Amino acid sequence: MDYATVSSLIGWTYFLAWSISFYPQVILNYKRKSVQGLSTDFVVYNIYGFTCYSLYNCAFYWSPEIRKEYRDRNHGRDNLVQVNDVFFGLHALIISTVTLVQILYYKVGFEQKPSRVLKVFTAVTFVLAGGFLLSILSGWGMWIDLLYFLSYVKLTISIIKYCPQVYLNWKSKSTVGWSIHNIILDFTGGLLSIAQLFLDAAVEDDWSGITGNPIKLALGWVSMFFDLAFFAQHYILYPDRTDHSRGLVADEERPILVDNGL
Repeated sequence: MDYATVSSLIGWTYFLAWSISFYPQVILNYKRKSVQGLSTDFVVYNIYGFTCYSLYNCAFYWSPEIRKEYRDRNHGRDNLVQVNDVFFGLHALIISTVTLVQILYYKVGFEQKPSRVLKVFTAVTFVLAGGFLLSILSGWGMWIDLLYFLSYVKLTISIIKYCPQVYLNWKSKSTVGWSIHNIILDFTGGLLSIAQLFLDAAVEDDWSGITGNPIKLALGWVSMFFDLAFFAQHYILYPDRTDHSRGLVADEERPILVDNGL
């Protein structure tokens, strides 16, 4: 088995792990007929982030102009964005949108308004993106600069998006309503994502490929850091699994293969 095959296998494995990780939360919301315990800010941040991530990956993968701009800046070397990165971002955007629809549908008796931090972040992001776009249309900037900006927006979102959920778990002293199976799969995906990036760079003897794709590297490390925090909350700090919205032990404590049909 050659390195290209190994890299492809790792890539599609983390793609599946990260992609499947969105479904336990959707299924849990549906079974509980409630989104109590799930942070609305977290879901909205996900939609913003994966919109930026998808635009970044689609442009680098499909646009000859963007790939040329990247080669001009990196001594003729190509960006390491792969097809699994593209489809992961698009799929995550769709499922995150489905989750938001669930929040709007199941909000009876449980309504979270977007936080002030989320509103300010959204406003600042749109203003800056508009500035980049205006500079490009005026001939002062390049499209790759806007894409890098979007990648850093995604990175920023990945750093802060988990904070509302960590805070909500802490405030309620419970993780009921927040899928731990999501976190297990997310941790697996982050680890494999980093492994693929380092393998590709080693095979090509081009470690600049890692710095040339900072969003992928940072996403893996950040997601694993917060996953460890959620593991601590779920298994150590808040072991009570009583679902107060139903008066039962949380369904998610049952085996995942049976409970979620995965």
